[in-house]
Amino acid sequence: MPNMLIKYQTPRRWGHKKVCLHQFVPDNNNQANIRRHMHTEHNISEITIDSLLRHSATELKKNSTSARLDVELLLGHVLRKTRVELITASKDLVTPENAALFTNLVRRRQEGKPVAQLVGSREFWSLNLAVTTDTLIPRPETEILVECALTHIPKDQPADFLDLGTGSGAIALAVATERPNIHITATDINDRTLAIAKYNAAALKLAHIEFQCGSWFQPVAGRKFSTIVANPPYVSDMEYVVHKFELQHEPTLALRGGEDGLDCIKTIIEQAPKHLFNDGWLAIEHGYRQGPIVEILLREAGFRSIFSYSDLQGHARVTEGKLTT
Repeated sequence: MPNMLIKYQTPRRWGHKKVCLHQFVPDNNNQANIRRHMHTEHNISEITIDSLLRHSATELKKNSTSARLDVELLLGHVLRKTRVELITASKDLVTPENAALFTNLVRRRQEGKPVAQLVGSREFWSLNLAVTTDTLIPRPETEILVECALTHIPKDQPADFLDLGTGSGAIALAVATERPNIHITATDINDRTLAIAKYNAAALKLAHIEFQCGSWFQPVAGRKFSTIVANPPYVSDMEYVVHKFELQHEPTLALRGGEDGLDCIKTIIEQAPKHLFNDGWLAIEHGYRQGPIVEILLREAGFRSIFSYSDLQGHARVTEGKLTT
């Protein structure tokens, strides 16, 4: 789930900034200004990568807080170049056909369409994951949840790991790359979403993941695990109304957590003890204001050794607890 206020966050594993959530302001003049520059200052057949990026970013700043990064990712997608390759080839000319494709993508970005959906993928934990309108776009802060999970899964030892509401499969796949010897189960209520997760697993050749369709623990009735993680819907009704423009292209089922954003979190914490081995761990991602209440809910459910992990802005974003009987 996205953090509703933090627009940027640097993942702990990476030194560069990644896109999290952005504010947009509609501007129908965006594409007209880009085209006007292309036709007045340069002939369209002579425009360079650098010039196209600079002027597109200038216009997109009115709509996105990550304009330069956005246009680099979009042009890189069109030209099949990395961001580094765009820099080294900055004086190369862009064909009219590619310039037109790029301009169309910028227009759709200006309308609020996420970059990940425009290019069809998002990098997470150094993995390139396919995303669609059926999946929540993986956010950098969710890597905190992966790091938390890995601390409780010893290397080269068998373990049973459960990822609830897997979405694109980001968490399960990241854990699978780091712990190839464990058994991983990933559930999701949407079969179309689960199909994307399966596709990503196949593309990454990660065969030791069991995907099950159903709501939370329903597909794993009667089973127990050593570690359970979840990134459930936690956007409150009011937050969703305020940020609807930014969130309109992602599945509401993966975003909305009820009046206070805690509906799914409460369900998971209530049901988790039946599915954990003794001394098993539950870790949950939550909103930046929800840490204290999640700690209380875990304690009331019998969890101990409760701890919250903060993002780079100092907000608690992941809270864990150990079930000890």
